[in-house]
This record gives sequence, C-alpha cells and structure tokens, in this order.
Amino acid sequence: MAPGSRCLLLLLLLLLGVLGAPALGDPGPLEDVVIDRYYIPKICLREAQMGDFIRYHYNGTFKDGKKFDSSYDRGATVAGVVGVGRLITGMDRGLQGMCVNERRHLIVPPHLGYGSIGVAGLIPPDATLYFDVVMLDIWNKNDKLQITTLSKPERCNRTVENSDFVRYHYNGTLLDGTPFDSSYSKGSTYDTYVGTGWLIKGMDQGLLGMCAGEKRSIIIPPFLAYGEKGYGTVIPPQASLVFSVLLVDFHNPKDGVFLEHLEVPESCKRRAVTGDFVRYHYNGTLMDGTLFDSSYSRNQTYNTYIGKGYIIPGMDQGLQGVCVGEQRRVVIPPHLAYGENGAGKYKIPGSAVLIFDVHIIDFHNPADPVEIETVFRPEGCNVTTRDRDFVRYHYNCSLLDGTRLFSSHDYEKPQEVTLGANKVIEGLNSGLLDMCAGERRVLIVPPHLGHGESGARGVPGSAVLRFEVELISMEEGVPEGYLFIWHGEPPANLYEQMDLNKDGGIPADEFSTFIKTQVAEGKGRLMPSSDPEKVIADMFQNQDRNQDGKITPEELKLKSDEDQEKIHEEL
Repeated sequence: MAPGSRCLLLLLLLLLGVLGAPALGDPGPLEDVVIDRYYIPKICLREAQMGDFIRYHYNGTFKDGKKFDSSYDRGATVAGVVGVGRLITGMDRGLQGMCVNERRHLIVPPHLGYGSIGVAGLIPPDATLYFDVVMLDIWNKNDKLQITTLSKPERCNRTVENSDFVRYHYNGTLLDGTPFDSSYSKGSTYDTYVGTGWLIKGMDQGLLGMCAGEKRSIIIPPFLAYGEKGYGTVIPPQASLVFSVLLVDFHNPKDGVFLEHLEVPESCKRRAVTGDFVRYHYNGTLMDGTLFDSSYSRNQTYNTYIGKGYIIPGMDQGLQGVCVGEQRRVVIPPHLAYGENGAGKYKIPGSAVLIFDVHIIDFHNPADPVEIETVFRPEGCNVTTRDRDFVRYHYNCSLLDGTRLFSSHDYEKPQEVTLGANKVIEGLNSGLLDMCAGERRVLIVPPHLGHGESGARGVPGSAVLRFEVELISMEEGVPEGYLFIWHGEPPANLYEQMDLNKDGGIPADEFSTFIKTQVAEGKGRLMPSSDPEKVIADMFQNQDRNQDGKITPEELKLKSDEDQEKIHEEL
C-alpha cells in the first residue's frame, strides 16, 4: 500500500472512532490503533509524551465484551514509562497525547498487541484488544516543582525561610483530583519546621518565600513526594501530589518582637520604661486576621505595669518606649506569647504568632509628681498662694487622650476651695500652690495624686488627668483648725469688750458684731470663705459650750489657749 493511501486509511479510522461509528464494531483488519477520545477535560496542563511516567486505570476486553484484564480488579493503578517499548506497541501509541483525567477507547490490532502467539490461558492468538483507559497522572524525571500563587496579601513584611516554623491549612489531592488528606477536616492547622526534613522535599521547597495569608497551589512530582512506595493506601506509588496551601502564620525560634510605629505624636515628652503603669486599648489578632480579643469590645482600657512580668513577655517588650497617644503594632512570636499550648480562653492556637494594634491612652510611674507647666504668669507677681489660702479658680479637666471630663465654666462662678483642707485631689491642690492671681497653668496629675485605681464618677481607674487652671483670686488663710486669728495680741479684757450691753452674757448677735468690727479695723481676720456669716456662726457654736445661746466668761477661750491645754493633757 502506498504511504499516502495508508495515511488516508489511518485518518479515516481515527475519524470513525471519534464519531462513534463502526470502529467499535467490526472495523476489519486494522493497520494501527484506533483511538476514541470520548472524554477530554476542559483544562489540560500537559499531554503524555514519549518518555513520560504515567499512571492509569484500564479495563481490557475482547470484541465480544469478555474481560481479560482490569487494573480496577487488582485494586492498583498501572504505572510506567510510555513510548519506550515497555508496553505493547498498541498501548504505547494509544496513551500518547493523553491529558490527566482524559478517557479513551483503544482498539489494538493483533500485530500491535500479542500477535499470533497471544498469552497462554489469557489472550488467544491474533486477538484484537479493546481497552477503556483513564489517565490519572503524568510526570517526567526532569519535572520541577510547579508553584502557582492564587492570592497574596498586600502587606508582606517577611517570607518563609528555611528553619522557620509554619502553620498552614491544606487540601491534598492526586493529579486527577482524588483527595487524600486535608487539614480542614481535622479542624487544625498543620504545624512544622521548614527545611529540616520533617516534610516531603516538594513541600519543603514549595513553602519557601510564602507570606502569611498567601494561598498557593503546589504540584509535586513523585520523586519529591513519596516516590515508588507511595504512602499507605491513600497515595499510590509514583503519584504526583497537588496541595492547595493557605499559610496561616510563621515565625523563627530566633525571632524577637517586631514593632511597627503606626502613629507617633509630634510631641512626646516622655517614653514609657520598665516600672511604668500603662493604660491602653488594643485589638489582638492572629496573622490571618482572626480577632481573638479586644479592649474596645469591653469599652475599657487594659491597665498594667510594664517590664514586671504581669503580661506576656512580648507585650512587656513591645510597650517599652511608647508615647502617650501613640498607635503601635506589636508582632509577637509564640515563644514570647502563649507558646506551643496557646490560650484556650482566648481561642489562641498553639505556636501562634500574635499581632496587637495598641493605642496608648496614658502612662505614669508611681513615683511621678504633679507635672506643672506655667502657660502665663503676670508681671510683678509678689504674692503667691500658700497652704490654707482661700482661692477662686477656673479649670478644664480632661484625660490625656483629650476626652473632656469636667469644667468650671459649666457653672455660674469659679471653683472655690481652701488649699490644704482636703477638699480637692492632692495633685490639684499641689498644682494650685505658689500661683499668682491671673496665672494660668497646665497640670498633669498621676492617679496616685488623683482618683487612684478606683477612679471616680466619670473618671476611669488609674487615669492620668490634665487640668488647665487659671487663678482668679486668693485670700490669705489661717492656720489649720482656726476660724479666726488676731494680727496682734488679743485685748486683755476680751470678754468685757465682747459683752456690748454688759449684761454678763454674749449672745450670737453681740459676738457677730464684735468679730466683724475686729476684721473691719484690721485687728484680726476670719478664715476666708464664700460665707463669712457661717464662719462666725461656727465660731460662736464652738464657744457656746453648753449650747444655751450665749457665751459666759467661763466658756470663752482662745483657740491658742485650747491648744496649749491639749498639749498639757497629752504630756
């Protein structure tokens, strides 16, 4: 037969096979294999070529449909090299060009099968063979790892390197899509070191260079996977593996805390150090973005000392050097967080890297004094406030983050107080000393000089307070315990001068008139108050010892004399 006629016949036979014509019936004497590609997958990454290793299943029958062999019956796929004479010639030719998951009907004439000899007891001489084949795997000894990046996060500060510890989810399938394993079905990530021989070679290589949150498809040829032996009943010998991998997080045992300064205030007078008490808000997430805890959800800051072991070591380190108002990201490897065991209370898995986005509200040290900044001081200021002085002042009070708490401007008149009388918090009292009338100051009051750990109505516990104060006026005070003091020596005949009508008793009106006269003449002064009448009434009450509405000579005593009597009694 001429070569052209032979080619024409082959084309006709192939065409009839594809169209499902009598090729599967009685084709007559065949010169070559008849191929019916009755299922071709939509995606075909590669076709089997001469010299490729392949795995496939098949059923072998005669023309009458009688089965003579089947890989399915043996429960094992067939693996071998195509196109190099290790298979019958008809099968060698019929398998070439196949895609993974492609299905073919092959009709192999006797001279391309077992010829005139056949196989004793199995295949008679001059038998035409019919094969139904599905291709499961194709690879070549020159293949390399095939890595496809499916998705990648926008931010990637570091990628996986050898000796890193990784946590990842995966779905594992054979090349034909048959699943063999999945971390998702186990409900936990796969956790291991990279590049230390704990993984198959292909996965060791395929994880390198990944970012946390990245998704990859990794196709691993058998010689970089489980090779000729396979793995148990789930991975056959000479199987290519396909892993869909999501890298959840990774770290290196040598890693320290990683800091990212998201926002730092322009003004930072002091940075936090070991021993400081810090109040901050935070969101805590895993590297894949899963939120495990948040102070915002509790509407309450987290308050603690830093550098003293009250918090995980990574946070103890990560909060060093913060400024008030700073926003900082702290990335903490597990050996500086909750380690291999994780923290069930917070749903933190073992060996998890933690990310804290923190916002520093304030911090102080238990040894801190009141911080005083003079904004304005009038010229020619010779008289300043002292303990026991009566002062009037305006103020605005806020937290260090700017949250407004209280203001005297919300009322009709300024605040009034006697300094040192324990009527205001200690820090504000200290900040109002040594001020001139008209002076303005900013006071930073630590909580131990403010409202302490418990706070007050509208004031959080352990809060540092910021006061803007303006001294409106002041009046010279009197010593503690005194309501009135003489500028000189009191009159020798004090009772007689008080007894204005000389009837032997001093009622409240006579007492009040006398005291007011002494003040008016500059001979003495009352304890300063917004209500002098009440001060005088208290003085009278103290002297009217039997509470009969008048003071007798026996009842009248100077405060200084009373103090001396008390000292004598104590001695």
